[in-house]
Amino acid sequence: MSAEQTPAPGTSTAEPRPGRLTAAAALAALEGLALAAGGVYLFVEGLTGSPDDRRGALTGGVTLVVLALLPLLAARGLVLRRRWSRGPAVITQILALPVAYNLLRADSMAIPAGIVLAVVAVAALVLLVNPATTAALGIRGPGGAEESRRP
Repeated sequence: MSAEQTPAPGTSTAEPRPGRLTAAAALAALEGLALAAGGVYLFVEGLTGSPDDRRGALTGGVTLVVLALLPLLAARGLVLRRRWSRGPAVITQILALPVAYNLLRADSMAIPAGIVLAVVAVAALVLLVNPATTAALGIRGPGGAEESRRP
């Protein structure tokens, strides 16, 4: 088995996945799917509709679909208990917070979307830094490497 196929050290496939880890993966997947849906919508609208800037709509659509890969891959990694997956998941949530802030400042129907995005991002961050999640991923805290070297 390669290192990519084995679970994180200290975890076994027999241990149940913590609910917090599953919830964090679900929120990351939800964000990825929302980005992908928005990207497809922009792209199709750029092709079939009459946007002010057709090239901008097409480029924005492709960009959103590509950006959707980060939270989707992180969600998959979280479900499979891959240690590396927490980093991209946390980065996604941190990047979502300024977007939510800008949506909240808009005078339009974007305000409810900003509220939802802010709640999802904060909830996912809380779940991702939870001790049960870090333990399930085999991530040791500061000084954890030194503790494993002691006899």
